[in-house]
Amino acid sequence: MRKKTSRLFLWSCFGLCLCAGNAVYPQDTTNSHIRVVVDLVQLNVAVTDNHGNYVTGLRPGDFTVLEDGIPQKISTFAEGNEPIRRMADALPPKEDVSTASNVTQQTDQDRSALTAADMNAIATGAHVFVLFDTSNYMYRGFVFAQDAISDFIRSLEAADRIAFYSYSRNLSRAARLTSDRSIVLRGVRTTVAGDDAALYNCLLLTVKDAAQVSGRKIIVVFSNGPDNASIIPPEDVAELAQSTGTVIYMISTQQAQLEPISTAVFERMTAATGGKAYFAKNWNDEKRAFASIRDDLAHLYSLSYYPQANPNRGWRSISVKLTSEGLKKCHVRTRNGYRLQPSRFAKTDVTADGNSR
Repeated sequence: MRKKTSRLFLWSCFGLCLCAGNAVYPQDTTNSHIRVVVDLVQLNVAVTDNHGNYVTGLRPGDFTVLEDGIPQKISTFAEGNEPIRRMADALPPKEDVSTASNVTQQTDQDRSALTAADMNAIATGAHVFVLFDTSNYMYRGFVFAQDAISDFIRSLEAADRIAFYSYSRNLSRAARLTSDRSIVLRGVRTTVAGDDAALYNCLLLTVKDAAQVSGRKIIVVFSNGPDNASIIPPEDVAELAQSTGTVIYMISTQQAQLEPISTAVFERMTAATGGKAYFAKNWNDEKRAFASIRDDLAHLYSLSYYPQANPNRGWRSISVKLTSEGLKKCHVRTRNGYRLQPSRFAKTDVTADGNSR
């Protein structure tokens, strides 16, 4: 009797499953469209003559910007610390460069609203992250380096907010982004020297922090020696910095120059992001290097553009040139490219009657 009851129970359950499997559910009559929003590409551009002097007073028409060889239209422009100016016809291109299916074009209203949002993001000011080597390479000259960094922070009028991080094997966020210089200076004075140096690990984390904020992003690294503890290659750090528009400056010492590989890496990384590398012989050279970075920030041109239609979904090269014949001998320094990052996406459901929801 028990076996018969069990069979009946199992067949009942199986029948319920069949009924559930054959149940008719209302079909979704909507089609999902993905609207891809093209973000502004921001560039920090330094222009110097053959003597290393900054060339000032240039205008948007003096610059030609190419992305993968495709001419770009400058959308915003500023020199040094002056307010960002939007060009009269600065609107995102209607053509969508995405290869995804069911991509809808933006309306003129959407494009105008996007431009206003991007303008607000650009106008948030400059953010400087100072990354200080507190590894065991820093037992000599530690206090002198602290003094040079402190003087740099006090004199940095071009920055709206400053953060101070230190690193040895791990990253220490002693003072997160703030406009209060006293908090940053307190973070500098509380650092102590200690462990091995994982520069590239900690620099990558700093770049990721910088990528979370809008506006001009600068990282100033003081490193007294080579990296001996990282698992992250420097190429990964440089590529992320380029792709997020973060400029890296590095100040190092003769101890780092004793290792040719570190010297070459420092120079390549900074050049790729539009920054510079300095190798100081003594603490006076360190102060001069910090002063040079401060002057550089005050003279950078800020350019931005909406990328024109481009099927390339990977690495895109950037070239900035000067148009005037009299400026041909000047030197232009900026990041040399970026990898396309996941942009902002908006999913729009379109019903069978053509209405969106």
